[in-house]
Amino acid sequence: MTFLTIEGLHKRYQNAPGTALNDFSLSLIKGQRLAIIGESGSGKSTLLRIIAGLEVQDEGTVTLSGNPVLNPSQKLVAGYDDIQLIHQQFKLYPFSTAEENIKRPLIQYDKTYVKERTSFLLDLFGLTDKKDRLPKQLSGGEQQKVAIARALSIEPELLLLDEPFSNLDAIQKRVLLEELHDIFEEIDLTVIWVTHDLSDALAVADELCVMRGGKIVQRGKAAEIFSKPKNRYVASMFSRLNQLGQEKNKYIRPQHVLADTSGTGMVGVVKKCQFRLGYNHLTVLLEEENIYWRIQDSRRVFNLGDRLILTYNEKDVLVLEED
Repeated sequence: MTFLTIEGLHKRYQNAPGTALNDFSLSLIKGQRLAIIGESGSGKSTLLRIIAGLEVQDEGTVTLSGNPVLNPSQKLVAGYDDIQLIHQQFKLYPFSTAEENIKRPLIQYDKTYVKERTSFLLDLFGLTDKKDRLPKQLSGGEQQKVAIARALSIEPELLLLDEPFSNLDAIQKRVLLEELHDIFEEIDLTVIWVTHDLSDALAVADELCVMRGGKIVQRGKAAEIFSKPKNRYVASMFSRLNQLGQEKNKYIRPQHVLADTSGTGMVGVVKKCQFRLGYNHLTVLLEEENIYWRIQDSRRVFNLGDRLILTYNEKDVLVLEED
């Protein structure tokens, strides 16, 4: 059964080029975790604000559990307790402890419930031993966990995340993403996450939606989109693309190029070798085509100046529409 329905959203800002949202429609079932990925300016943040009832759309509707989500022009106090939006700014109360920040939205609730709910969230987010610390005494990842726990204190039906971890370092972010994946799964929470970082999206979401120019370009499971991207823009979200000769619409991914020092195939010379986690990233100049290909050397056996024979399997060739 459909839980969230978005139909025909249009949004254009005055004195801004282009359209933020252009006939945008989307639906989610309860408990689904969707990541929306796209370049800056693709309309992701505007979409979340409209879903949360914090932005006025030009056209279109949003419904949650069959009830319309009213925008600020239709509702005296903008926003809903059932829909929580979290940004990269934590907005914690600096002179309140982690526990006090989490339970602040529950100030008018029964004291027994407040105690039980706060204790549950502290334990769920692994913050019990840090409950008496002020925000400045917590790491960036811990502060973000407090912010998310606070948003969940009133048991919302929908959580919206607007690139919330862009200011965390790589180690903090990796650990936090793993924890959030398990937390969201455990409490069966419906989540929409917008980001420009594919690795972040893959860590938390069970489905991806690629967005560009205020529209959905493609939606589906990550593996499906990777193997059958709709166009070059979608394919490039996952990796660089090597064009096959003069065929403008045919490409091969770096990880699908096979390299050796003997045999038959395309001849190329390694012009650049860069260390990456899990492989060396090689830039190879193809002698006959006089173009550069990027390939992955997972064995780390090739060096600058090596002459390579490159081949690929036809099944890995992508035939793509232009952007």
